[in-house]
Amino acid sequence: MIGLPAGTRVWVAAGMTDMRKGFDGLAGLAQTALTQDPFSGHVFVFRGRRGDIIKLLWWDGQGLCLFAKRLEKGRFVWPQADSGAVSLTPAQLSMLLEGIDWRMPARTWQPQRAA
Repeated sequence: MIGLPAGTRVWVAAGMTDMRKGFDGLAGLAQTALTQDPFSGHVFVFRGRRGDIIKLLWWDGQGLCLFAKRLEKGRFVWPQADSGAVSLTPAQLSMLLEGIDWRMPARTWQPQRAA
């Protein structure tokens, strides 16, 4: 994914979103459902009904960018709430995009004693 500027927040829209929505529809959801300004430079993430498609909306300072990703296997891990928003860190967003459970990532390797 494109590197985000420092201070950029990531907002995940809880619940399901109609994936037929485009720039204007998702910007409207960010404004009404999430009560955030879609032109703030923050990233807004929306998930489809089946859970295998997400769309990200981001204002880069010149225009809105719309990114979409579809998983060939599995589902994106999503908050249990039906409405509202959850704030993620850019690292958690990276895990979400990779299909990793961003809520409780587990290390696969633990450092051993040095001596």
